[in-house]
Amino acid sequence: MNSCGKKLLITGKGRCNITNATEISNFMKYIPGNSKFLYSAFNNYTNVDIVNFLEKYGVQTKTERGGRIFPVSDSSQDVLKAFLKRLQELNVKIITNCKIVKILTQNNKVKGVQTEEGKEILAEKVILATGGITYSVTGSTGDGYNMAKSLGHTIKSLKPALVPLTCSNQSLTICKEAQGLSLKNVAIKVIADNKLIYQDFGEMLFTHFGVSGPIVLSASSILQKYKNIEEIANRFKTSIR
Repeated sequence: MNSCGKKLLITGKGRCNITNATEISNFMKYIPGNSKFLYSAFNNYTNVDIVNFLEKYGVQTKTERGGRIFPVSDSSQDVLKAFLKRLQELNVKIITNCKIVKILTQNNKVKGVQTEEGKEILAEKVILATGGITYSVTGSTGDGYNMAKSLGHTIKSLKPALVPLTCSNQSLTICKEAQGLSLKNVAIKVIADNKLIYQDFGEMLFTHFGVSGPIVLSASSILQKYKNIEEIANRFKTSIR
């Protein structure tokens, strides 16, 4: 991309939801899939560490409902500036407008990367941190999966997560009539096979195609775990009080 932090700038609706104030042990409960994979990472660099880092660089933080931590300024630009300042201190060279298409190896060891123009940038280590395949305008185009696969890694079939949910028939009509309406203090329940598989309480939004908002996005990640996802989605229910 032509500048750093494109995706960071749009997080939290431009406010940057930095982390959560809960105990690190509780983080695992909210990670769909293999949460143990992140155990060592969370314990080596905690939510307290990131808050202390940002405050050291002049970004004061605040804790809102649900333990969500944001910059006091409500500006993701301030968070990005803090990161860039630290990179500058470390004399990190930043190259923009440079598409990487391949990770170079020799004798089963990484030796650098190759650009779209064929230029080789040599390095002892390469961190593959391209993001997923969402928001391609920010640079996340899925290239990282192809590079990892070319090195012998197995890539599972990709599924969307943290996405809005669509409605149909009468439910869709209701959503269209309420389009743009944002609600707080909403309870949400997802029921499969007459069992409660997910519930949350927070904010949601009606759209022209269905429902969105933090609690709906979280619910969508749970739905992806089930093979009969279409059947469950058709019986997806929200309860507003």
